Amino acid sequence: MGSTNFAFDGHEVKPGTRLAVDVPISRDSAGNMVHLPVRVVHGTAPGPTLLVSAAIHGDEISGIEVVRRLLAKMQPKKLRGTLLAVPIVNPFGFVAWSRYLPDRRDLNRSFPGREDGSLASRIAYLFRTMLMERADFAIDLHSAAIHRYNLPQIRVSPECGKASELARAFSPPIIMHSKLREGSMRGVAMENGLEMLLYEAGEALRFDDFSTRVGVNGILRVMAAMDMLDLKASKRKIAAPLESTRSLWLRSPRGGIASVRTPSGRKVGLGQVVATVRNPTHPEEESVLKSPIEGLVIGHSRMGVVNRGDALLHIAQLGDNGIYLDPLTEERLSGALLDEHEID
Repeated sequence: MGSTNFAFDGHEVKPGTRLAVDVPISRDSAGNMVHLPVRVVHGTAPGPTLLVSAAIHGDEISGIEVVRRLLAKMQPKKLRGTLLAVPIVNPFGFVAWSRYLPDRRDLNRSFPGREDGSLASRIAYLFRTMLMERADFAIDLHSAAIHRYNLPQIRVSPECGKASELARAFSPPIIMHSKLREGSMRGVAMENGLEMLLYEAGEALRFDDFSTRVGVNGILRVMAAMDMLDLKASKRKIAAPLESTRSLWLRSPRGGIASVRTPSGRKVGLGQVVATVRNPTHPEEESVLKSPIEGLVIGHSRMGVVNRGDALLHIAQLGDNGIYLDPLTEERLSGALLDEHEID
């Protein structure tokens, strides 16, 4: 049995076709209309609807490239179900190179939103009612804040069974089982029965190919696990992702010049020196940071100049009896091994 038309915003998308819709949000202060770009890829056979979104924080641009490459790979006639892709959820922040909306509100703390609320609240309302309520599953793409880098990772709520299963299908280097935040897209999605994966990778306002390829391949694997498409058999074995339920940030004990010795993707031992902070005008003065746990560095600061209390390293704990990374995992964490999937 073939698929029926997919109705979206007054349009009828025929099976085996795609549609680009720019949904009006509001006029900017110069009087120009700003739109929410929505891309619909509708398959020829029935199946689930997957929502993939990026740049809810306008400076987190790595996810935009993931969505661009994903859409380029889509073949509507070989797709089962529907892909809803939104490459830029926060166009106001994107053009301003900013995480926030013009009024400094965080769009990812503005859900469920209101039709008559602030600009952030209105966009959240529009996104929720037009897209989230149409989806069977969702993936939201993020990066670290400016001047920080995140190892590619999936964050998933521990109580979401379907999402946990699809997180493993995504197969990132590590899965973080993390709590939901009030006002977040993921939190409101959970309250309304929509399970979601949050992908964190790379750095704000920067692209890196490893993060992009992990993201594209991961979404394709999720789509295959949802029976939306078929992938060619992998020629290389994919390492099972590491998983963690606890992490901590190490912060600078003083102001000065920081040197991170163990960047993201490195395993660290208990008591291992992971960073130093030096006085730039008195070379003999330095503070040494040691890891209080055994684990894996999943995020680090790229700032050389720091103040007391600045976050330097994010470490995920991997078990109570030390960690062991097999050679396949070691290769992938170094960025040397990544399966490049193709659609059959």
